[in-house]
Amino acid sequence: MTGLNQTVLTTGILAGIAAALLVLGANAQPSFASVLYASSALPVLVAGLGWGNRTAIIAILTAALIGALLISPLFALAMAIFTLIPAGWLSHLANLARPASELGGPDDLVAWYPISDILLHLCGLVTVAVIILGAVIGYGPELTNRMVDAMVENFNQQNADLVPDAAALTQTKSMIVLMLPLIQGGIWVLMLFAAFYFAVRIVSRSGRALRPREDMPSALRMNRNAIFVFLAGIVLTFVGGVPAMIGATICGTFGAGFLMAGFAGLHFRLKGKDWRVPGLILVYLSTMLLFPLLAILFVGLSDTRRTIALTPTRNPDKPLP
Repeated sequence: MTGLNQTVLTTGILAGIAAALLVLGANAQPSFASVLYASSALPVLVAGLGWGNRTAIIAILTAALIGALLISPLFALAMAIFTLIPAGWLSHLANLARPASELGGPDDLVAWYPISDILLHLCGLVTVAVIILGAVIGYGPELTNRMVDAMVENFNQQNADLVPDAAALTQTKSMIVLMLPLIQGGIWVLMLFAAFYFAVRIVSRSGRALRPREDMPSALRMNRNAIFVFLAGIVLTFVGGVPAMIGATICGTFGAGFLMAGFAGLHFRLKGKDWRVPGLILVYLSTMLLFPLLAILFVGLSDTRRTIALTPTRNPDKPLP
């Protein structure tokens, strides 16, 4: 037991140091800030998926402590809210399991927490994090209007012909205030789930995985209840003011979830096809345009379900997490 505790402690501390270094690297390299910042979730996810909740908690506390000592307590809090805590929570959910008999399944199988519900939690966590960030920095029309005015002034210095007229400028300002939280929330969901996906692959290859690796094309779907949240976000965007900004954030985060589910559905449908690779390449290239992207989103919205992974019951010496 002492050896096990030492392993948990050491692994958690090392994972926390790695996470903190990635965040600090993001501050030092603005060009790769988003990638490095999102990658800081990877060590915590690997620790939690491979060694359990205690290791993930130690990693989170270690990274937050390093951030507080080297930068500031506020920096450590932001790091914890945006990356560390979501990563720890995702690893906790992924390790949840119970006897399949409780769900009406066979007695000799174990049912794992569905990927669709994990993705639902991720969308909710990122939504809350973006809202908190907006409240802290005072996000709103005043802030975005200053950003747009600065861009217009820069264009005016380079080429006066690039400056839009007053009506177009007003429309741009009203659009930017909703587009920024929508895009930021969506990108953050995509990047954190990518970190989760790579962490699952890493831990599975190492033989430390508590949860069996699933086939993402067949398992990655959104919970059907997420449709109602997504629709509520769309409605809020028409209300105006703070509710509209919150609605835009919801549309971005949950829309990203449905978008990933749509891509997973296409991967699943094209399995075994001779033209699968060129077909997928064409699909990904076409999504640089708006309408093909909306079509993939519709695919994700039309296929909502909870796929539960079942595995044989563990032996008594290795109990459920």
